[in-house]
Amino acid sequence: MKVGLFIPCYIDQFYPQVAVATLQLLEKLGVDVDYPLQQTCCGQPMANSGFSHYTQGCDSLFVKNFTGYDYIVAPSGSCVLHIKDHLHDDKNQAAADQIRSRIYELCEFLTDVLQVKELQASFPHKVGFHVSCHGQRGLHLSQMSELNAEDFSKPGFLLSLVKDIELVQLNRKDECCGFGGTFCVSEEAVSVKMGKDRVQDHLEHGADYITGGDVSCLMHMEGILKRQKSGVKVLHIAEILNGQL
Repeated sequence: MKVGLFIPCYIDQFYPQVAVATLQLLEKLGVDVDYPLQQTCCGQPMANSGFSHYTQGCDSLFVKNFTGYDYIVAPSGSCVLHIKDHLHDDKNQAAADQIRSRIYELCEFLTDVLQVKELQASFPHKVGFHVSCHGQRGLHLSQMSELNAEDFSKPGFLLSLVKDIELVQLNRKDECCGFGGTFCVSEEAVSVKMGKDRVQDHLEHGADYITGGDVSCLMHMEGILKRQKSGVKVLHIAEILNGQL
């Protein structure tokens, strides 16, 4: 199995430790990982702002970089969903379609492809898990609480394999944090209020850490926590599953 590791630009620029944790975790699980050095942004910010016609260069480069892998894995639900739903290349659409069917968010790759049943990780802290909208409603990584259906959570299952971790139960476990990509720029006040509400739910339940599968959401909440001078920290789920701390 040959896996191409896709690291979104904001992880590369602001949270490189998440990329390192993802690579280390996959290698611990016996995966042969390759990192295409010429990769760049997937084009999601432009598409979200209504300028999808400007993503052609990003699409073509993505196809060039990630053609030929058995799977492509990324520690970002939003970027993975963008590729799954929108990757297009006029010159090589067959390759683009193949990539769209082979790209996985990290947690779904661990549960659905590798079928991980145990992890050598320990994290003796109280942790609140933030469910990102792209991961839940787009990739179906967990069940939506408003539906009358059997509950499940792929990230939650993986966290349950971590020794000594205490997962806190939130009042609104799948509420949006308010980041929303360019929404946090165009609707700043609403975004901040949503973020404060989301953070407060974790604080009320005594979380020492907030984790999730999208650094963009975590970055939004981290900024609020820092402005509130809170001691609560944020960590991407890859860092906990990798047992770095």
